[in-house]
Amino acid sequence: MRDNSYIGERIKRINAALPDGVTLIAVSKYHPTESVQAAYEAGQRDFGESKAQDLVKKQQELPADIRWHFIGHLQSNKIKYIAPFVHLIHSIDSYRLLQEIDRHGAKNGRRIPCLLQIHIAKEETKFGFTPDECISMLQDSAWRTLQNIEIRGVMCMASNTDDVEQVREEFAAVHRLFLEMKERFFNDGENRFDIMSAGMSDDYPIAMENGSTHIRIGSGIFCE
Repeated sequence: MRDNSYIGERIKRINAALPDGVTLIAVSKYHPTESVQAAYEAGQRDFGESKAQDLVKKQQELPADIRWHFIGHLQSNKIKYIAPFVHLIHSIDSYRLLQEIDRHGAKNGRRIPCLLQIHIAKEETKFGFTPDECISMLQDSAWRTLQNIEIRGVMCMASNTDDVEQVREEFAAVHRLFLEMKERFFNDGENRFDIMSAGMSDDYPIAMENGSTHIRIGSGIFCE
């Protein structure tokens, strides 16, 4: 049997260095349930998957108190599979997707927490709203009629570059947008808007310097 002890050691080391208020999401996509179990036994409870079928399979096989985060590009026809249990959907990139999640939330009798994905990176392959598109969608106010979704904050991915200053500015720009959105659209006390999901294995320290509350680490935990 494969020795997964290094997974628990990395989980503990990363968590020990995190400031108060920052949540570690262990990105378990592509990794077997045995590896997830090793992280769980080290105390990890938040895990991220990017494919609905993998998320459902692992949710069925692993402990019930795991908080499952969907972090990939979500297709409308896959929502029904994760709607009953998903803890947080990080990757909302259209109002239509919010509407579909709201519909499935109603079917399951729950209000599903979501994050608006902001396209800040210089690469065209990334999904998400541009900052202007996001503000425009919120200004329209139609989202306020959706009773079975809860917009909790924003998610972003920085450019895949060795230019640290570029990465820092991208995260800083999203944090400024996050604060603007909170002040303009979520200041009534009725809506929790308190999550900025930013930073992965290579850049999470920079993300935390710029306001990230949730970091998503995969290779830094699971790859030997």
